[in-house]
Amino acid sequence: MNFDTIGEMALGSRLRALSETVTEDAGRIYDLYDVELKPKWFPVFHFLSHNATGTPITTIANEVGHSHPSVIKIVKEMSKAGLVVEQKDKLDGRKNNISLTQKGIDLSIKIQEQYLDVQSAIKDMLDQTNHNIWLAIQEFEYLLGEKSLLKRVMEQRKARESSNITLVDYRPEHYPAFKHLNEEWITSYFKIEDADRKALENPKEHILDTGGKILVALQNGTVLGVCALIKMQDNHYDYELAKMAVSPLARGKGVGYLLGKAIVEKARSLGASNIYLESNTILKPAISLYEKLGFQKVAGHFTPYERCNIQMELKLH
Repeated sequence: MNFDTIGEMALGSRLRALSETVTEDAGRIYDLYDVELKPKWFPVFHFLSHNATGTPITTIANEVGHSHPSVIKIVKEMSKAGLVVEQKDKLDGRKNNISLTQKGIDLSIKIQEQYLDVQSAIKDMLDQTNHNIWLAIQEFEYLLGEKSLLKRVMEQRKARESSNITLVDYRPEHYPAFKHLNEEWITSYFKIEDADRKALENPKEHILDTGGKILVALQNGTVLGVCALIKMQDNHYDYELAKMAVSPLARGKGVGYLLGKAIVEKARSLGASNIYLESNTILKPAISLYEKLGFQKVAGHFTPYERCNIQMELKLH
């Protein structure tokens, strides 16, 4: 396989091929020094050779970075070869402690010269490289520990799918989608209420003509989501973020965040000093989105909605 042709996305396959090459040589090196050890046993053997007292399998697994089942399998193989022994823990009979047998101890002494030569050979190779692979692997492991490859791919997918989404001001042709998307999500969890009907039946009269705005998220001409900014008569707040709805087909593309962020900027451009919203804690993704936008929980305001059990505000100044 030509990994250079495939590129960086073949990283896993390339590391696996490199591992197979090194492991194959490692087996021959053990034969060269007449050491009866399999390459896959090495991490466990090396750890036990530096721990005279018995050690539980869980501890060994954590120390060598192997899974618990993997260490169990290795210990069984090493036990069959006469290198390790399992003994019940004196304080906790439920635990089995693993330690080297006399044969294992003798092997740990015999292998020291091999260690010296292998370490020198690897150091010599590293000195000949422009990029130290050992340090690079450490850095890569650190980055994966911070955020998995899966999560990083998911973020890239969301960014790519969001890149061709445009936000536009509401126009009359968007009315069917505005009404449908909102009715769809409301009836999935609750029931349509009178306050919903007023805004959804006539958004021009109840939202736009009273000083509000509606933003629409489009992708290739298809409406993916909508969000309204309603002018409030309440002396405490300037606008209400409401009627945010995203098509089920678009969830995971970050449409809600794009709409929320844009509607906040719209309110700021209109001179608003704060934004209010009402929701329900059963809608956990929505609450997380609002918190990400900077909204904080408040209480004590009148609400026309039965489903409302949380009120939030965002201060812009």
